Amino acid sequence: SGGITIKFLERLSSELSCSIVAGFPEKAGKTFYNSAVAIKENGDIAGVYRKSHLFLDEKLLFSPGDTGFNVFNLSGMKVGIMICFDWIFPEACRVLALKGAEIIAHPANLVLPYAQTAMLARSIENRVFTITANRSGEDVSGEKRLKFTGMSQITSPKMEILARAPERGEHVAVVEIDPSEARNKKITERNDLWSDRRPELYGEITKGVS
Repeated sequence: SGGITIKFLERLSSELSCSIVAGFPEKAGKTFYNSAVAIKENGDIAGVYRKSHLFLDEKLLFSPGDTGFNVFNLSGMKVGIMICFDWIFPEACRVLALKGAEIIAHPANLVLPYAQTAMLARSIENRVFTITANRSGEDVSGEKRLKFTGMSQITSPKMEILARAPERGEHVAVVEIDPSEARNKKITERNDLWSDRRPELYGEITKGVS
């Protein structure tokens, strides 16, 4: 924190009286991370998340994140953060939901065509809201060309698309939500998302694969 970008976001958050989650390249000593900052509506920093799962050439530039998955209190809501390629690992969203996240903020530069659909699954399997803010357009560097998928979206705990941007161009969406929907983990009168879990059967998830 403390760079030009962070100071701008702090000032913007304070001026607009709104919380902000935004991605930025973070330098910590001699180490670089693909990070996202959570800023409270008064301009104070709530925390920083460092991307856990690096994609493609990111592995040449950044170190894997060391913050773990944390939840921040923003504007009266509990907000967890994951970045871009974290979407393909369901454990990321599950850990955030278990820690009480009601919203998963998901800043991204997505190039694979699957993430928007996968985030719908993350919503229903964790009963949370998700907000994917994705890049659109193309990035050309020499012979390398990346086409970003756009289609930023907001999804509900009921697997609804509450808003979705076009594939191209900039877009702003404002959606009113009821946070109690993300706190209710009841599936049926006899089923609860958390109490029906069987953690004793899931040990393989935390083991490495040789």
